[in-house]
Amino acid sequence: MKSNEIRELSDEEIEQRIKDDEHELSSLTFQQAIAGLENPLILRTRRREIARLKTILNQKKAEASEA
Repeated sequence: MKSNEIRELSDEEIEQRIKDDEHELSSLTFQQAIAGLENPLILRTRRREIARLKTILNQKKAEASEA
């Protein structure tokens, strides 16, 4: 998901997306430890997407507190 698409979401949608992605990341990490993944780069992309979501959410909250 691109940054522009994330900025269009509401705060609640972003928080829900973070929870979903973190749950998926934990299950992928478990799967990696047990049997390995067909594409291990998906772990990196999930971590980066979570970080992107959290960054944009924090920016939105900072802008709201300034106003």
